[in-house]
Amino acid sequence: MRKTLIAAAAAAAVTAAASPAYAGEGMWVPQQLPEIALPLKKAGLKLKPEQLADLTGDPLGAVVSLGGCTASFVSPQGLVATNHHCAYGAIQLNSTPEKNLMRDGFYAAEVGDEISAGPNSRIFALESIEDVTAQVQAAVDGAADAIGRTHALDAIEKSLVASCEADEGYRCRLYSFAGGNTYRLFKNLEIRDVRLVYAPQGSVGAYGGEVDNWMWPRHTGDFSFYRAYVGKDGKPAAFAEDNVPYEPKRWLEFADRPLGAGDFVMVAGYPGRTARYALASEFQDTRDWQYPTIVRHYKALQKMVADAGKDNADIEVKYASAMRGWENVYKNYDSQLAGFERTNAMAAKEQQEAEVLAWAKGEGEAGQPVLDAHAQLLELNAVGRATRERDLVFGQFNGTGVLSTAIRAYRLAIEREKPDADREQGYQERDLPTLEGAVRQMERRYVAGMDRGLQRYWLDEYVKLPEGQRVEAVDTWLGGSDDKAIDRALDRLGRSELADGTDVRLKWLQADRQAFESSKDPAISYAVAVMPTLLALEEERKARAGDALLARPVYLQAVADYKASKGEFVYPDANSSLRITFGNVKPYTKLDGTPQQPFTVLEEIPAKDTGEEPFDSPKVLLEAIADKRYGGLQDRRLKSVPVNFLADLDITGGNSGSPVLDAHGKLVGLAFDGNWESVASNWVFDPVMTRMISVDQRYMRWIMQEVFPAPRVLAELGLEPKR
Repeated sequence: MRKTLIAAAAAAAVTAAASPAYAGEGMWVPQQLPEIALPLKKAGLKLKPEQLADLTGDPLGAVVSLGGCTASFVSPQGLVATNHHCAYGAIQLNSTPEKNLMRDGFYAAEVGDEISAGPNSRIFALESIEDVTAQVQAAVDGAADAIGRTHALDAIEKSLVASCEADEGYRCRLYSFAGGNTYRLFKNLEIRDVRLVYAPQGSVGAYGGEVDNWMWPRHTGDFSFYRAYVGKDGKPAAFAEDNVPYEPKRWLEFADRPLGAGDFVMVAGYPGRTARYALASEFQDTRDWQYPTIVRHYKALQKMVADAGKDNADIEVKYASAMRGWENVYKNYDSQLAGFERTNAMAAKEQQEAEVLAWAKGEGEAGQPVLDAHAQLLELNAVGRATRERDLVFGQFNGTGVLSTAIRAYRLAIEREKPDADREQGYQERDLPTLEGAVRQMERRYVAGMDRGLQRYWLDEYVKLPEGQRVEAVDTWLGGSDDKAIDRALDRLGRSELADGTDVRLKWLQADRQAFESSKDPAISYAVAVMPTLLALEEERKARAGDALLARPVYLQAVADYKASKGEFVYPDANSSLRITFGNVKPYTKLDGTPQQPFTVLEEIPAKDTGEEPFDSPKVLLEAIADKRYGGLQDRRLKSVPVNFLADLDITGGNSGSPVLDAHGKLVGLAFDGNWESVASNWVFDPVMTRMISVDQRYMRWIMQEVFPAPRVLAELGLEPKR
C-alpha cells in the first residue's frame, strides 16, 4: 500500500501544479520544484525552476539553518544575515547590566572584535539529501510489536546518521515526511564557531516589542549579522582565537532592483511545524486545552519574572531571552485561538476528515486499512490526553535550572554505561559538545532566587493535580502538599552545589552513575529518585509512537490520495526541513475593512513613536527622518525608504531569518513574522488573510548607514553608502 500511495502523492503534486492554486499556499520540498515549475513562472520567477532544485547551487546553496531559525551567507567571508530576534539569545548571552547589548546594540568595527554567539550556537549548511525510505521502512516493518518498531526506527536512524557523519565536521538528521511515508537523510556541514558581528539597538531590532508582534503595520529593523568561523585547515572547529572566517561556496547578493507591489518573491528556509493534516480530535485538544493552558502558564511566568526584574537588573538581563520566548508563544497561541474562532476552523477540520473517511469507505475493502488506522489514532490520542496535565507540569518542573542540569547529567551517566550506538539519542558522543555547552551557558541565564521562584510555581501547580495524575516518586520526595512541604523542598534544593557555578556543574557532567546514586546533594538525589519514573514514561511514549508508526502513514497517505483525486495541492506538513514557498508582494484588508498597504515607510515611525519602550526609536533615527537623510535608498514610488513589506507567502516559525529573494534570486529582505490574522494557518490555511512580514533590505542598509553605522559590514557586502 505504501508504494502506490507514495506514487500517488508525487502524481498529486503534478496535478496540483497544473490546477488553480491558493494564493501563496505550499511549503514545498526541493524534490517537488520541477513539478511546480508552471506556478513558479506564472507568479513571476525569472530563474529556471530547475536551478532552485540544486541544493548546493545559486541561490539555495547560500541558505543555512541556525537550528530553530533560518539564515543565509551574504559574503565570501562567511558573513551571515538573519533576524535580530534569531540572534537575541547570543545578544543576551553577551549582555550584562553594565554592558547591555540588547539595549545598546553591537558592532564589531574590526574582525577581532567579533564575539562568540555561545558554545551551542551553530550554522548548518546543507550539502545533500538522500532518500532512505526503503531502508527505514524495511527496518520498521521487520519489528514484532509497537515498542519494537520504535526501537527499530531508532536503530536504523542512528546507523544512517553515524554513517553520514563518518566524515568529520558533519551533522546529519533523518526527517520523516507524511507520518513516515517518506524518509530523507539530510547531511549538513556543522559550523561550531559562530560570532556576532552586528545587531542594531533593541529599539530598532525589536521596535514595537510584544505590542506589535504579529501585527501590521510594522516598523521593525529585525536583522543582525553573524560570521561563520572554522579552523585554519578550513574544517569546522570549536571556538578558538586563531580560527578563520569560513569561505562558503555560495552567497546571496543584495537586490539591485527596487521591490514593488505585485513583484514575485520567494523564501527558502526551515519552517518548524504545521498541522494541516492533523486529525480533528487533535485540533480540538489543541484548541480547547493545550493552547489555553500554555497561554495561562506563560503569562503568569512572564509576569513573575518581569516583576522580579524590576528590582534586580541581573534577573532582567539573564532571563530576557526566556521572557521573550514566553511572550512570543503566548501571543502566537492567543492569535491562533482567535483565528480558529474567526474561520470556524473546527468545522473545516471535521469536514476535511469526514470527506477522507467517506472516500475511504467508498473504496470498499481497499479502504478498510484507512478506517482502521484512523480508529487507532483516535485511541492513541485518548491515551495521551488522560495524563496531559501531569506531563506538562512534571516536565516543566524538571526543566528548571539546577533540576534540569541534575537530570541530564544523571541520564548521561546511565547512558555512558552502554555502547554508543545503544545510547538514547541526545546522549551519544556526538551530543556531548551540546550538553557541555548548555552547562556553560547556564551561568548567563541563571539566578538562584529566580530559579526557586520558577520551581515554586510548578510545584504549586503539581499539588493541584488530581490523585490519578500524581507521580509517586515526587510525592515521596515532596513529603506533603501544603505550603510548608513545598518550602522545605525548595530549601533543600537551594543547598545543591549545582548552584555554585560552571565548574561544579561540569564536574557532574563527567561523573559516573555510582557517584550520582551515592550523592547526598538535594538536586542530584531528586534526579536519582525520579529517573525510574522518567524512563518508564519514556517507554510508554515509545510504545504509543510504535503504534502510530503503523497507523499515521496509512491515514496521511489516504489524505494525499483523496486530495490527488480532486487535483488539489499535496505537500507535506512542515517538519523543520528545507522548504521553498513563493508568491507576490501583496496588500490585504483587515477584518474591520481597513485596507492595508504592502509597504511601510520611514515617516510612519515618528508618528508611532512615544519615546517609551517599545516605541522608543533612537534619537539619531528620528533626526535622520526629520532631515530626510535617505542615503540614496528611497523608493521613487513610495517617496521614502521602505521599512517592512507584506507578501502572500506560506511560512511559519523556523522561517524567521529566511532570505526573501526576488525573481532573479537576489536578496530583497528577511522574513520575520506573519500577520495576526494568518497564524491559524498552521492548522487551516487562509488564502485571503495570510501574509508574511519582512524587513526590507533597503531599511537594513539605511540603519547601517544613518542610524547605527557599520561601514565595515556595508563594504563587505559591496554596498557603499549612496548619497
